[in-house]
Amino acid sequence: MLPSLIGGHQMVIEDGRKESGSYDDFFRISKPAHGGTLVERIARLEHDLGQYSRLLSAFTRAVIAKGATTQDELDRKWATITTPSIWNGGRIVARAWTDPAFKERLLIQPREAVRDLGIPPGRLGQLGVAENTASTHNVVVCTLCSCYPYNLLGDVPWWYKHDSYRDRVVRDPRATLTEMFDFTVPEHVQVRVWDSTSDIRWIVIPRRPAGTEGWSEEELARLVTQESLIGVAEALTPEQLAQDAPPPPRASLSAELRA
Repeated sequence: MLPSLIGGHQMVIEDGRKESGSYDDFFRISKPAHGGTLVERIARLEHDLGQYSRLLSAFTRAVIAKGATTQDELDRKWATITTPSIWNGGRIVARAWTDPAFKERLLIQPREAVRDLGIPPGRLGQLGVAENTASTHNVVVCTLCSCYPYNLLGDVPWWYKHDSYRDRVVRDPRATLTEMFDFTVPEHVQVRVWDSTSDIRWIVIPRRPAGTEGWSEEELARLVTQESLIGVAEALTPEQLAQDAPPPPRASLSAELRA
């Protein structure tokens, strides 16, 4: 259970997973056993769900009556949680670009920092954050399947799940970025590949584009793309954004490979 200040009210967030991805027995919520036949288990589950729904409804009405929130606010929160969006990743990066203290915490305690923005980090054990610099470029892959922080980056792109990307970017990341994404990393810049797993899922903080001094966080967030958060492209430049933000080059594969 983690304390969190939401809307000026002290709340407790149920988060039973430690940063390692293992469960913490001390905070684990006890759940009723559902033994018996399939028909018997379904009947008990349906009975429990009805009780849980009534409890949630009563709690919600009490919170609204107390003036702590409104139904519209709860609906907006629910829509945010159930609709993963690249905008979440953009907000995180924009805050990191403009707030050094937030960036420092983001690199050390990523999940806690993300919650400070009111963004749910999702059901993951640990969130990894890799920052691009003048000497290092980071790229993310899942070598086993398609582990990915979709709550922060939106839907998984098709190429992220394809063997051609997963295999090649580990063996030769520099060539893969050039050939698949038309993105060339300078020779003096080191390329580091991070493997996302069920226990730790990575995002990249791209470098802030030049010419964005004085921009608001909302304006900066629009420069952040899904590709830049995975590390297969840079963030958009102000010039690209002014041209109706043409998307960065997409992964290039033959029709046979995509099939």
